[in-house]
Amino acid sequence: MNTIEIRTVDVVQYIKPLREGGSLPAIVKADDDFLYVLKFRGAGQGKKVLISELIGGELARAIGLHVPELVFMNLDDSFSKTEPDEEIQDLLKFSVGLNLGLHFLSGAITYDPLVSIADSMTASKVVLLDSMISNIDRTFKNTNLLNWNNELWLIDHGASFYFHHNWERWKNHLTRTFPAIKDHVLLERANHLNDASKEIQRLINKDKIIEIVSKIPKDWLEDESEFLTPDQMRAAYIEFICTKLSKIDSLVKEAEDAR
Repeated sequence: MNTIEIRTVDVVQYIKPLREGGSLPAIVKADDDFLYVLKFRGAGQGKKVLISELIGGELARAIGLHVPELVFMNLDDSFSKTEPDEEIQDLLKFSVGLNLGLHFLSGAITYDPLVSIADSMTASKVVLLDSMISNIDRTFKNTNLLNWNNELWLIDHGASFYFHHNWERWKNHLTRTFPAIKDHVLLERANHLNDASKEIQRLINKDKIIEIVSKIPKDWLEDESEFLTPDQMRAAYIEFICTKLSKIDSLVKEAEDAR
């Protein structure tokens, strides 16, 4: 298995907000001269969204799906001082430090279930991935998929792992399946769920899951109001994903029944 390397870059230019996103992500330029979609630690549900984005994106990549490169992005306090829009100004102010960026796919178009490309094996992998990470946000209303260079690309896993919004009861989620899969935008095309489950089991194991979770910056896990320590949170993410992987047959059945 390939080792995961996540680069760290500095934001050098704030270009424009993406107002279709509820948390006001933005297109920015980094010191490597590339453009990124920046997800802010100071937005809405904060650092938990960045954690979901990181784990979900790297799991997707590990099972052979296309995901824009994820990078850690340092944001300094100079941007908030020159921003005239008060809402964006506050967002920049509260997001000083380490944020998360996705490589900007110039010319990509939003996935349209009526006309866009998505082969059955890919669709099946995406459906099972989203079942495993409890991603409630890949529906007809909001696909969080792009077509770029005639390939399907996955973006925005921030609504995954919703158990981490209540750490006191997170273990209750270990035995649950994912009924919301019935609303998944790719469910109709997911005709190879059994084959996809075997492929997923071949491509990820506990070591890969530990490696992905280890990439979460400690700073994103620190919160005095939380019930668990950062190390306990890491262990919880690992246990959750490993449990879902071990129960993938029940996720396959649930998705097949929903189809």
